[in-house]
Amino acid sequence: MLLADARRQVVETCRRAVEDRLVIGTAGNVSVRVGDLVAVTPSGLDYAELTPELVGVHELDGAAVEAPLKPTSELPMHLAVYADTDARAVVHTHSIAAAALSVLVDEVPPVHYYLALLGGRVLVAPYRPFGSPELAVVLIEALGDRSACLLGNHGAVTTGDDLAQAYQRAGFLEWVCEVAIKVVGSGVAPRLLTEQQMAEATRNFVGYGQSAGDGLQLGVVDGGGGLLPPL
Repeated sequence: MLLADARRQVVETCRRAVEDRLVIGTAGNVSVRVGDLVAVTPSGLDYAELTPELVGVHELDGAAVEAPLKPTSELPMHLAVYADTDARAVVHTHSIAAAALSVLVDEVPPVHYYLALLGGRVLVAPYRPFGSPELAVVLIEALGDRSACLLGNHGAVTTGDDLAQAYQRAGFLEWVCEVAIKVVGSGVAPRLLTEQQMAEATRNFVGYGQSAGDGLQLGVVDGGGGLLPPL
């Protein structure tokens, strides 16, 4: 089977996203780039039924190479990321806090230094119909040289050097969005981090933990099933 390992990773990530409540039903989609090929989730299939054989393999222009099912309607968005960035994986979620915050702000407010793990800023792309070329365009504009953005009235997108990193970032993004939602709704003027403080956090994360880069591991789940940030 072509790209067997990548297709297995896609399945495992989709099922984990359901367990971590980052997606519901058939919402969201995941892809991995290997060379000039992309393994990506099919359209409208319950993740409990997804198997590696049903994950499609496509060329960077979208042409099917080994794809028994129709690809996700968001394939243009994934391909746009691979065309414009060095990312090797994309995770698109419809997580609750990210979707809610995307309706309220044009940028995730700097309520916590974990934004440094996503490039320092997370912008919100204006609403465009799902699956449309226009959505891919505004996604790339909002993403810039960072690894995350929100899609207005829609959800979130994170990228990474591999699928584990992209998924990890999706968890951090949802956690920060949940904090921001509570801050925005508090009615109290927030003490937001300054650009200088965010820059300092970014520098401090380099080499933090057991490896360089993000240097942190997700996977801790609270009693309600939600993702918790590491200590």
